Amino acid sequence: MAVYTEIADDELACFIASYDIGAVLSLKGIAEGVENSNYLLVTETGPHILTLYEKRVDPNDLPFFIGLMEHLAKRGIICPQPVRNREGHALGMLAGRPAAIVTFLPGMWVRRPRADHCLAIGGALANLHLAGEGFELTRHNALTVDGWRPLFDRAAARADEVMPGLRDDIAGELDLLEKTWPTDLPRGVIHADLFPDNVFFLHEELSGLIDFYFACNDFLAYDVAVCLNAWCFEADGSLNVTKARALLAGYQKVRPFTPEELQALPLLARGSALRFLLTRLYDWLNVPPGALVAPKDPLEYLRKLRFHRTVQNASAYGLIL
Repeated sequence: MAVYTEIADDELACFIASYDIGAVLSLKGIAEGVENSNYLLVTETGPHILTLYEKRVDPNDLPFFIGLMEHLAKRGIICPQPVRNREGHALGMLAGRPAAIVTFLPGMWVRRPRADHCLAIGGALANLHLAGEGFELTRHNALTVDGWRPLFDRAAARADEVMPGLRDDIAGELDLLEKTWPTDLPRGVIHADLFPDNVFFLHEELSGLIDFYFACNDFLAYDVAVCLNAWCFEADGSLNVTKARALLAGYQKVRPFTPEELQALPLLARGSALRFLLTRLYDWLNVPPGALVAPKDPLEYLRKLRFHRTVQNASAYGLIL
């Protein structure tokens, strides 16, 4: 989450007037994250989240995101629900941006995940994958292997400003992954961005999943690889095998991996690390002037990528093969 677009008071009042949620009491920007403009909106009926869609979000994808949240909620996944206006629309325009209001979920995200948190997120991810079955809309993952080179091309010229030699390091990794990326693994709806700040806990219990604006159709095991990278590494770039084992055990208890998924997991983890290295690199080099946003260190994911290069099979993540 972030704030790129400021909202004038009169524009906000006009927008909110079409909803049955009462008058605006307060509006506060949320600085975490890097994608859309997000605000904590408090009205006479309580707190909500107001999102203005920016940057990499294609407005044509918004019905997918809105419909997916409603589909998942009907199948027991606790996630924000779109608030529809009096005409039944979940999407509108505000400050020149597509905008939506979603329900507020109680809870906090954990800054220092423990193994029990990883166990819970593994199970929640598997439940999300199962709940996504039957969702009729589809969305291509624009940030999978066929989207990495165009993104790299936009940042390559300045990559060595972040670290000498980074451009060649990424180029070599990209060449390898384009040649070896899997083509035939179980597919379905994935979250694709289930970082700790997109998972809420309340009284030590997982209380909800948020921020579905990278959700798409892709390999289910790729989503697991994203979570391994996001939840199971320490600050020095080393894998915490206890956390990784817990996350994978939580997932397998709900949805067992196929042999092909286990074989592909190290490569998927490399690809996930490269994907976030590339998006963070681009964002690090292209922060809009005046934006209320905290860009994230791309080199964190270079360290994770280097670890995955040493992995021979999924046992390195704590699995017993």
